[in-house]
Amino acid sequence: MPISIKNLDHYFGHGQLRKQVLFNINLEINSGEIIMMTGPSGSGKTTLLTLVGGLRSAQFGSLRVLERELCGASPLELLEVRRCNGYIFQAHNLHGSLTVLQNVKMGLELHQQIKLPEIHLRSTQILEQVGLGNCLDSYPEQLSGGQKQRVAIARALVSHPKIVLADEPTAALDSQSGRDVVNLMQKLAKEQGCTILMVTHDNRILDIADRIVHLEDGKLQPKLKSLRVHSL
Repeated sequence: MPISIKNLDHYFGHGQLRKQVLFNINLEINSGEIIMMTGPSGSGKTTLLTLVGGLRSAQFGSLRVLERELCGASPLELLEVRRCNGYIFQAHNLHGSLTVLQNVKMGLELHQQIKLPEIHLRSTQILEQVGLGNCLDSYPEQLSGGQKQRVAIARALVSHPKIVLADEPTAALDSQSGRDVVNLMQKLAKEQGCTILMVTHDNRILDIADRIVHLEDGKLQPKLKSLRVHSL
């Protein structure tokens, strides 16, 4: 099971400023599932996503990702988990000084066993898959918002990650571009057999989910924990 979370609590701050932001989170996600996480702003969705991704250290409870326990994990252990993940965020986070091809190649830089010719080949191939094969030498400022997110998707998936974590990937896009982006994520992820955990406020894309979980005030809502899309 790629992701198993049990009795997870998380706090920000210290002393009198210490505040609990996640409360007794329990969630298991199977291989190949697409899970949408909904909830109001400030409910802890992004915090949970970053904990699963190894971008923060888990504090209390159990958080197992790809059979590794992240609660109390060392920086090196967190790095190993990050190498197995692909990240797609609301802001595409492309480097403006790099070409589209160079931005995607960065997704393989942590994988020292992959040689330069293969890095170039895989990066080129996945850009062709997302419909940007004619934009390899373009710079981000020359692309539309939807095209930038396609580059971000290519960068996230070029390493064939076992888990893809997406934080509001359609928030800055119009309806059609947002639909195109999530359809592309769904297609490529299913082809590669990876698991997707996506934070979203966009009700227009919930239909691609295998399950929807709802986080509010730092707590998973039991009534939505196993809600199927067709029951919405």
